[in-house]
Amino acid sequence: MEHAVNAPGESILIIGPSWVGDMVMAQTLFRCLQEEFPSCRIDVMAPVWALPLVARMDEVTNGLELPFNHGEFKWWQRRKLGKSLRENAYTRAIVLPNSFKSALIPFYANIPVRTGWLGEKRWPLLTDVRKLDKQEYPLMVQRFAALAYTPGRSLTADLPRPRLSTDEAVVQSTLSDLGLQLERPVLAICPGAEYGPSKQWPAEYFATVCNEKLAAGWQVWVFGSANDSNTAAVITGAVDPTLAEQMHDLTGRTSLAQAIDLLSLSSVVITNDSGLMHIAAALERPIVALYGSTTSDFTPPLTERVKLLATDIECRPCFERECPLGHLRCLTEIRPEQAVEAIEILVAANK
Repeated sequence: MEHAVNAPGESILIIGPSWVGDMVMAQTLFRCLQEEFPSCRIDVMAPVWALPLVARMDEVTNGLELPFNHGEFKWWQRRKLGKSLRENAYTRAIVLPNSFKSALIPFYANIPVRTGWLGEKRWPLLTDVRKLDKQEYPLMVQRFAALAYTPGRSLTADLPRPRLSTDEAVVQSTLSDLGLQLERPVLAICPGAEYGPSKQWPAEYFATVCNEKLAAGWQVWVFGSANDSNTAAVITGAVDPTLAEQMHDLTGRTSLAQAIDLLSLSSVVITNDSGLMHIAAALERPIVALYGSTTSDFTPPLTERVKLLATDIECRPCFERECPLGHLRCLTEIRPEQAVEAIEILVAANK
């Protein structure tokens, strides 16, 4: 079913994705919708952890909490939540996850136009069901953006990119709260990846890069959740003790909002293929992006200031969480000196 795209006063509910990187890339959809419907209201329903991220997207009117854990069906609660949204009088909904349960809330909210890709036999819940042509839309960001338009519309090559906003006063407060200063250039490292070990560059390689930049007068900020603290400890433990004063392990110490604030101050970010990579791209930071079992062909960092590092071994990409062959060559064959060289190229280009 094809719907008009120029109706005034659209009020749109987005059911957002459940991964940090995907939520960042969804901002392209929000920006496309704002271009199509200049006076529209965009509300995004997302897990509670994602709301600080959504709050940094200027196109979003409201972030609404999705009060369910990942994978929980809870049909009755979704029905109740959907019915409670009827008073918002949404004119359309866009469902980004491909699951059946993700389409229940817009259905019970009686939203007249409910758009999403075909998946999990959920076609009865949607009024505007799209069948995905993966060759037409090879990138995830394209698959999100396409849902802003009528079916079959070709996308321009210059889709709007995610761009997260920051507040200078809040950023300075975050610096003060964590006892950080900006007297030296900041190398931000993001050594974690929730997906699994096959996306995590060796900790000792990160340490080698840190030693190089610390010796050159930089400081290092290590980002990640509490789950990344052990990896961060290995990295900091391998740093030259005479330089360790300029190593700042922030894993598990920052909220997502604080991590966004601090990443916005980084001189260069070196990162695995992770949610923090996409956040850094949306903050327009220079990035060295490391790809192991995955590929930038589907979810690249959406920025011009990037150096992509990957191997061309025959078994890559396998998209497995752990190396099925046990050697992790896709990561170990990306040498630290390659990352150091990439950092120097980015710094030179930024002068």
